[in-house]
Amino acid sequence: MDSLYKKVYSGSMIIVTNIVAKLEKVGIIPVIKDESESGRLAGFGSAIQYFQEIYVRQDEIEKATFVIESIVDESNASNSDD
Repeated sequence: MDSLYKKVYSGSMIIVTNIVAKLEKVGIIPVIKDESESGRLAGFGSAIQYFQEIYVRQDEIEKATFVIESIVDESNASNSDD
């Protein structure tokens, strides 16, 4: 069965939070998957903390990808200035 949602990003909770805010500003409401939080709530531990995935509807992928690439490029540029 095909999903209506596709993964467009996975990474640090800090970057995911920034991406989600920008996506919401352009009218995209993403779904966030956090395995470590799901495991914690179920009583299990997780080896990877603060790692999340962002999913968007298939018809929003192009717009979302543009937003995400601009944020990642901006983040990489500021990290290379250090």
